[in-house]
Amino acid sequence: MNTFENRFAGKVAVVTGAASGIGYAIARRLIQEGASVLAADLNTERLDAIQGELGERFFGVKANVTVENDIEEMVSAAVKQFGKLDLAFNVAGASRAGVITELSEKDWDFTVDLCMKGVFLSMKHEALEMAKHGGGAIVNVASLNSHVPMYAGSAYASAKAGVEMLTKNGALEMARNGIRVNAILPGLIDTPLTAELLSNADIKEAYMERIPMKRAAQPEEMTGPALFLASDDAGYVSGSSLIVDGAWATTGYPDLSRWF
Repeated sequence: MNTFENRFAGKVAVVTGAASGIGYAIARRLIQEGASVLAADLNTERLDAIQGELGERFFGVKANVTVENDIEEMVSAAVKQFGKLDLAFNVAGASRAGVITELSEKDWDFTVDLCMKGVFLSMKHEALEMAKHGGGAIVNVASLNSHVPMYAGSAYASAKAGVEMLTKNGALEMARNGIRVNAILPGLIDTPLTAELLSNADIKEAYMERIPMKRAAQPEEMTGPALFLASDDAGYVSGSSLIVDGAWATTGYPDLSRWF
């Protein structure tokens, strides 16, 4: 992974879901490239540990992205700590699986609220702050499942498809305030959220049959695409969805029905 020294020097970013996985990898690379990062997550113990690792340009706050007051306080904390807000990476997400005829309303609401409502609330308050100072860039983490259905994943796939459309709508509405909004659509990533999945040899084999590059990505491999979309090099890119999946979208999703 190549980093660009001082590419984001003087910039202030918010990263949700920053305690692990893609969110942590993005926060760490932003620090490496000169930014200051307000990191939001529910796992405050992990945020404290990252603070010790990354130093004074990293500041963690506890936030539930499905609660609007938490998001307002998250943005306010970024401004209080670092003086402004230039960039935002909306990463927080998780899923509770179940086929449509068996999925509980509670599990549907958990997944859709976290994956889509959380992005909506984050975009809303990030953009309100950015608009005060001439604009900025927002990068949302959607999923390959924005385009490809997954057995027992209706809530997740629907929410991530919603994130992709929120991204496009945000790009349309926020351009007048100098704010660009884009999304990355990761494929299979080796994170704590997929650890149980990848530990099952048969399920892993089913995925590898579909992924031409024959492996899951590491979270760090999502940072280059995400930071590119936030950088000046993408200054005329807005409303775009960048699929980062090892060519998986060319083949379709594996049949997971045998495991449900």
